Amino acid sequence: MEELKTFNWNELDSYPSFDTCEDSIDFQETKICFEQTLISHFSEFFIEKNLVVTQNVTDTIRIDFLVNNKGSLSISNIQSKPLTRQQIPGLDSLITHSLQGLPKLYPAIKRSQQVQSAFQLPLILVVK
Repeated sequence: MEELKTFNWNELDSYPSFDTCEDSIDFQETKICFEQTLISHFSEFFIEKNLVVTQNVTDTIRIDFLVNNKGSLSISNIQSKPLTRQQIPGLDSLITHSLQGLPKLYPAIKRSQQVQSAFQLPLILVVK
C-alpha cells in the first residue's frame, strides 16, 4: 500500500500508439510518432479540402484529445482564434471528421494496464 502513495499516477509507462508506430522503441519515440501521425493526417485532410477564405488565416489551433482505454480517440475541446472560426465555418466538424481513416490506435499503458489518457496537440493552420 505504501507503494501506491508514492506512485505518480499522472505519468504513463507507454504513450498511446498507432499501428504505424510499432517500431518505436521507447516512450519518447512513441510520443513523437503518435504526434507526427496525427499532424500528418490533419495536414493531408486539410490539403484535400482546399479551403477558400476571404482573409488570410494563420492560427495555432489547440486540440484536446482523449484516448480511452480501448484505443478510441475523441476530441474534447478545440481552441482557435475568432477570425479562424469566421473564415472557416464548421472548423470543429472538419477536425472531428478528419479523424476517420486514422491507423489502428492502441491506448496508453500504466502499470501493465490499458488506461485512458488526455493530451493537447497544437496544429498550425495557414490558409491564404
